[in-house]
Amino acid sequence: MKKEHVLHCQFSAWYPLFRSLTIKSVILPLPQNVKDYLLDDGTLVVSGRQDPPPTCSQPDSDDEAEEIQWSDDENTATLTAPEFPEFTTKVQEAINSLGGSVFPKLNWSAPRDAYWIAMNSSLKCKTLSDIFLLFKSSDFITRDFTQPFIHCTDDSPDPCIEYELVLRKWCELIPGAEFRCFVKENKLIGVSQRDYTQYYDHISKQKEEICRGIQEFFKKHIQYKFLDEDFVFDIYRDSRGKVWLIDFNPFGEVTDSLLFTWEELISEKNLKGDFSEGDAQEQDSPAFRCTNSEVTVQPSPYLSYRLPKDFVDLSTGEDAHKLIDFLKLKRNQQEDD
Repeated sequence: MKKEHVLHCQFSAWYPLFRSLTIKSVILPLPQNVKDYLLDDGTLVVSGRQDPPPTCSQPDSDDEAEEIQWSDDENTATLTAPEFPEFTTKVQEAINSLGGSVFPKLNWSAPRDAYWIAMNSSLKCKTLSDIFLLFKSSDFITRDFTQPFIHCTDDSPDPCIEYELVLRKWCELIPGAEFRCFVKENKLIGVSQRDYTQYYDHISKQKEEICRGIQEFFKKHIQYKFLDEDFVFDIYRDSRGKVWLIDFNPFGEVTDSLLFTWEELISEKNLKGDFSEGDAQEQDSPAFRCTNSEVTVQPSPYLSYRLPKDFVDLSTGEDAHKLIDFLKLKRNQQEDD
């Protein structure tokens, strides 16, 4: 995977080519001061938030009065978020033009790992403050800013990136109708259920029909039209069987391979069509993988983002130094006792 492959998967690079196949969206340049605010590692204070007016009440006792006086210390610093009036206006106009609710993302990533922090536990945003809350809480967004070429093999200088806020018209998408498609040398080699953490009965029963529809969509609209010959694209299949394009991703480790492994996809070993012997399309069909029963359901990969990273590293053993420090701390506590 090269840096140019990553650049070709930026939303603004592919959206003009496939606008008629995907969800209506608006792309806004991200000002430098907004980027600086999103990368600021300080306390999370969301710009533009409307706080309820303070309520005045008389203390019921002298003790309560003392507590109120204590909290009114002159040295107490009040954290205020920076304001971006011009950008706020542009964003709100764009949101209104898309029906009043949007799905936000940057050049590549959406803040899927931060949905839990929103009041509605969703990526549905109505204001810029909703977007800021998700973006400032997301490791995926930070990675877009700081490590967009993390898995690239070429050692050329990093290209200059013009960051963009992408606002997509909000649509209620059913997770069981989303699929990820892997393309190598302009050939569709694999299709995976997007939400592999759940078992969907209709996918198992209709997998031949689903795969056939995706393959027809690929050949008609995507094949030989994207900027690279190796890439990944996500689609949504609605209740009528119509296929919609959702996103493009680089063909490499930076993209989640879901129910495949990247070793399988790169080598094309163990990849074969899943159709019956009588199907004439068998030789040309991609491998199709889905969660086949509730026994094979897996935990959501986004759950770990609800915990501090130190906790996750300790529980998985991924950071040996943290584990050693933790054991030393426990030993010192025992010695003190």
